[in-house]
Amino acid sequence: MVALAVLGTVAGVGVTAADADSPFPYDSVERLAHGVEYRQFTVTGSKGVVHGHVLVADLRDRRVRVDLLTPGAVAGRQAVSVMAGARHAVGAVNGDFFDITEDQHPGVPPTGSADGPEIASGRALKAAVPDAQRFGPARPPGETTRDVLAMGTDHRMRLDRLTLTGEVRTAAGTYPLGGFNQYALPVGGIGAYTADWGSVSRQRAVCGSDTSRGAGCSMDTYEVAVRRGRVVAVAAAPGAGTIARGTTVLLGRDAGADTLRALRVGDRAAVGEHLTPAASRVPYVFAVGGFPVLRDGAPLAGLDTKTAATRTAAGFGAGGHTLYLLALDGAAESNAGLTIAELAAVLHQMGADDAVDLDGGGSTTLVARDPGARAATVRNHPSGGAERPVANAVAILAPAR
Repeated sequence: MVALAVLGTVAGVGVTAADADSPFPYDSVERLAHGVEYRQFTVTGSKGVVHGHVLVADLRDRRVRVDLLTPGAVAGRQAVSVMAGARHAVGAVNGDFFDITEDQHPGVPPTGSADGPEIASGRALKAAVPDAQRFGPARPPGETTRDVLAMGTDHRMRLDRLTLTGEVRTAAGTYPLGGFNQYALPVGGIGAYTADWGSVSRQRAVCGSDTSRGAGCSMDTYEVAVRRGRVVAVAAAPGAGTIARGTTVLLGRDAGADTLRALRVGDRAAVGEHLTPAASRVPYVFAVGGFPVLRDGAPLAGLDTKTAATRTAAGFGAGGHTLYLLALDGAAESNAGLTIAELAAVLHQMGADDAVDLDGGGSTTLVARDPGARAATVRNHPSGGAERPVANAVAILAPAR
């Protein structure tokens, strides 16, 4: 484990029982709601002194919940403070890495959609893009865009992998589903898009390849709209605009386009999709993509020890009953930052046994709502001086203290 110098002393209510096995000296501690605290800390990493912020939630209190915040569409972006305000969240941090730019595909609009799976309030919103199509820094060997931080119906946090299982059933045969509301499809695949996708063009889904995010866009595409088990429309190119509730748009590229071309308006077609956990039999009420940095109390092999940056992370300890949401101050206030290995060390010292790295840099944002306040405010100092609109956020919901 990376060694870090930790500065400051605990103030306010002191160290909670959840931290008893690994006391961490915080600069300050503020109770926000039942089972939720906002804490500040200072550490010295390999590049200098870093100031950070963390929300700590005791999930043994059944009044405390964790959920995914979204802008109302998978393909969309919004400030964390706005999303938190809409749900009256006690606090939140920005979530997964996302499709932020399409400089490599001129004329193709970025979707703002996240890399990994999303489950919000128990409902699956999207699946993971192919590994080669992800945005974000290098991950530890063996990790994938399907990795998630999740909370089950048993109120416990977990690390898991969510894999899309689905199919398109037609009179001619049954075909595997290669995508679900995601900004990139595998070569030769068929993706399903629902009203949750939003109104952004689906053109990006046929760009890139299974080995390169910057590879060109396929010209061999086809779309089919399905409603109530019947094909209701077809098109030769990816479309845009709002998808009606109850309608699923199937988009095929390459071999997937050939499969869809066999369908005609009026033909029977059925679509089914599900996000299948690799480890848990407990249904998930919340899941967000992120790559693991801690697992079972140990840092993953191959964590970056050289590149320091502004980071966001989420971890849990106490058997999945204590959640930590962490964000560092941005470069304008602290140009040191932490490496991924140092980030894992800080989370472990705080009490986390498992943790994921989330989107950092200009996206790093932590908001919290003071008791009695109407809205959450930004507590860290974002790198760009203001909040960046992001794809999703991890929120803590709890009654006032």
